[in-house]
Amino acid sequence: MAQLGIYVHVPFCRKKCGYCDFFSVCTLKSAEDYASAVLRDMERFRERGQSADTLYFGGGTPTELPADLLRRLVSSAREIFSIDNSAEITVETNPGETVPGLFEGLRRCGVNRLSVGMQSACENELEFLGRGHSPEQASETVGLAKAEGFQNISLDLMLGIPFQTRESLKRSVDFAASLGVSHVSAYILKVEEGTRFALLQKKGELPLCDEDFCAESYLYACELLEQYGFMQYEISNFSKPGFESRHNLKYWRDEEYLGFGPSAHSFFEGKRFFYKRNLAEYIKGAAPVFDGDGGGAEEYIMLGLRLCEGLDLEKFEQKFGFPFKKTSLAVAKELALHGLVAFDGKKIALTRHGFLLSNEIIWRQTHPI
Repeated sequence: MAQLGIYVHVPFCRKKCGYCDFFSVCTLKSAEDYASAVLRDMERFRERGQSADTLYFGGGTPTELPADLLRRLVSSAREIFSIDNSAEITVETNPGETVPGLFEGLRRCGVNRLSVGMQSACENELEFLGRGHSPEQASETVGLAKAEGFQNISLDLMLGIPFQTRESLKRSVDFAASLGVSHVSAYILKVEEGTRFALLQKKGELPLCDEDFCAESYLYACELLEQYGFMQYEISNFSKPGFESRHNLKYWRDEEYLGFGPSAHSFFEGKRFFYKRNLAEYIKGAAPVFDGDGGGAEEYIMLGLRLCEGLDLEKFEQKFGFPFKKTSLAVAKELALHGLVAFDGKKIALTRHGFLLSNEIIWRQTHPI
């Protein structure tokens, strides 16, 4: 039986950033009830004998939870899903928002990876994003984590931030590399419906970078990160050798996982389902919503093409019992002529220029004319 990934959505944040559409609330009054609800839902899987080898606490900001609650959730998940010391156990945090002793306590209960939401090393960009921390606090957070023995630390970097320049982007990448982290997630700002940025955009008050600058910034960031030894393995993810996110790779390799908490998604026993974005309903015990069957060929192609390793055509045929469509192969050959994919007859992989057009390319590969 393949081991699962376990995701826990912690919906608490100190404040809501203008660009963020992840489900979160800015109060801790329901924290105890929330933790009890997560444990309740995890317990339903105890007798199934499911084991996991990755555990990921995302948000929101997981470290906004009282430290004892967070440690209890980590320890309980490890016990229920037989998660041992060889597993990857990640907790997201923000610079300047950690309490004394937090990292020491997380290490003691088995957490071995941190993801730090730095976003930028430039004060004006951080202020525009509403981040509420300084570059110095990001450095301090990483330093505290390393002092407690964390060797696997990831930083988030945002590209295409209003007012960002080539020089300020280089400053952020240089700063991230100088902190000695092992992983960087670098992604282009996308304005999501329902966010404060979306409202500003409708009012004409959001000075977004144009598409050409965003594309150039992406390619430049990829180049800089590679120079620092961060090898790209997915559209927006870069790591030192051996420090790829094992949990996120489960998503992109179409492997099964269970999600707990409001808005968390699951892919389990061939089915996809999710909890609604409502903390009160989740605490009361609302059942997850069925989201269709998963694991089909189209989904496998879509997820696989996000990875630099690309789509192995032999593995595809072994998995689904039929070969890759000839029309899709013809599309791949055409895209290769334009430098958007690498295709050697055995694998199809998007190039960096291809990643910039990934949605269109993936659509053409899954819906060939």
